[in-house]
Amino acid sequence: MSVQILHLLPSVLTLGLVCLLLGTCTAVLHVWVSRQPESDSLIDRVNELLPQIQCAQCGFPGCRPYASAIANGERLDLCPPGGETTARRLAEFLDRPVQLPVDPTTLDAVAQIDESQCVGCALCIQACPVDAIVGADRYMHTVIKKHCTGCELCVPVCPVDCIDLVATHAHA
Repeated sequence: MSVQILHLLPSVLTLGLVCLLLGTCTAVLHVWVSRQPESDSLIDRVNELLPQIQCAQCGFPGCRPYASAIANGERLDLCPPGGETTARRLAEFLDRPVQLPVDPTTLDAVAQIDESQCVGCALCIQACPVDAIVGADRYMHTVIKKHCTGCELCVPVCPVDCIDLVATHAHA
């Protein structure tokens, strides 16, 4: 009988080591997962307060990266499309002081296409994060001003340089 036990000993030890490793990995994973949702949920909640335009006017490539930066202490007033309303909502949610733009005389602007110069390449349509530009391939395009956020993403992609930003009005 002892010979049978000795024969099984390597298998039992291997199984024991596997269980020990799995237990350790499970404990580490549990600690990592338990820390992750708290951070992600804060970022998710901040992200929900942003306008989801993905215009990059804040200096970040989209709303979620800006939300992550806000969760790590970034200024709350860097979102021009969200404006003062979004900055105040963020401040209230995060219990931080309201930060408003340093220069309150910043002009609002919208894109304007010189339709006589437009060649219909459609690059501006693809670049617009809010679908404010309409037209068809090889036909003239135009901007729906009430939807334009003034993000300027359409300006550099225009091969004939027929898109400009024009001021609409100044903040009071």
